[in-house]
Amino acid sequence: MNTSARNRFDGTVTEIRSGAVNDEIDLTLPTGERIAAVITRASTEELGLRVGGPATALVKAPWIVLVTDSEGMRFSARNQFAGTVSGLTRGAVNTAVELRSGKLVLSVVVTNESADELALVPGVAATALFKASHVILATPA
Repeated sequence: MNTSARNRFDGTVTEIRSGAVNDEIDLTLPTGERIAAVITRASTEELGLRVGGPATALVKAPWIVLVTDSEGMRFSARNQFAGTVSGLTRGAVNTAVELRSGKLVLSVVVTNESADELALVPGVAATALFKASHVILATPA
């Protein structure tokens, strides 16, 4: 599968909570981390999602928020990955940030202003946050 989303996580569906309009899907990665997704019930059916089945989570880099001082804070974003900045590529407007969280590597895009305000440099601790509604799920055809 070719995609423009920089974050691609293959895993296994471990829970489906059905709602009237949307379903909550939990995907467990081979590394043990879990990603929560909220998709329409129609999408759950069209994708043939089932507990124990394979699925891929896609998250575009600009949809991820980085925080560097989250101690004592709680966030509404279901997907939270604490890690360390392992690389930065500064552009004219935005900075691409690589964050390592355990065995996961997340690609994040922030404005240069945000990168400066957060003092992002390799080795800085940060947490990546993204909402379950920002996860796109895919299944093998």
